[in-house]
Amino acid sequence: MFLRKLCVFSPSQPLDVKTKFHNSDKDDLFLEVQIQNISSATVFIQNVSLELPEKYTHKPLNTVNLDGRDECTFGTRTFLQATEGRCYLYHLQVKEEDSNRARPLSGLTKMGSVKIMWKRELGEMAMLYTVPLEREAQSCGDLKLSLEKIPDTVVIEEPFQMTFKITNCSDRIMSLIVRMHNTPPVRWFGRSGSYLGKLIPGSSISFTLTLMCVQLGVIQIAGLRIIDTTVKTKYCYDGAASVCVVPSMVKMKN
Repeated sequence: MFLRKLCVFSPSQPLDVKTKFHNSDKDDLFLEVQIQNISSATVFIQNVSLELPEKYTHKPLNTVNLDGRDECTFGTRTFLQATEGRCYLYHLQVKEEDSNRARPLSGLTKMGSVKIMWKRELGEMAMLYTVPLEREAQSCGDLKLSLEKIPDTVVIEEPFQMTFKITNCSDRIMSLIVRMHNTPPVRWFGRSGSYLGKLIPGSSISFTLTLMCVQLGVIQIAGLRIIDTTVKTKYCYDGAASVCVVPSMVKMKN
């Protein structure tokens, strides 16, 4: 009657959650969220959502289009049996207004959280399970080269174009030129030593080059050099991409 005591009970967590980031050739990301029921009872998953930094947008990839309607890949089931699991996939992109000034990530970076609403019984109140998201980004050095456009298949001895994007990851202004060197399977077109312009920290620039492959098979694109004239530093990009080179007859039949 005279003693009041507040007790806080932490419920046992029935879910095991693993997250993994996948990089693409572009600046966007794919997030994989694996959820498994590690308890001996059924768990109902009410909702799974992402809370990301403001500069990111995300698109769930957990639906398929059937007869003009988007259907969940997990069907109508909202529960997980004991030891059962499921995988959620999301496509993350930097907002267009932030893409030009967004600097590449390096080291361990906080990327928001995954929020899971779950319950053990249909009639009870749902509980929130929050999983922090962290991404270990590989360092790209002072200058990052990425691909914006590349053909899947090219014809031997026929010119094609590739569009590259370079990003200044350093803290200094760069003055850049591009040089191309022919290799046994690759021939470059155009004037080597073209001026690309000045690049302030965190900014990017795109450029298109024309080349030709003279050998069949999967060919690595090599011989590309970017030179920062301010500090006389050369950045070599050998094997920056690969293309499948086919004979001209195969291309005509396709």
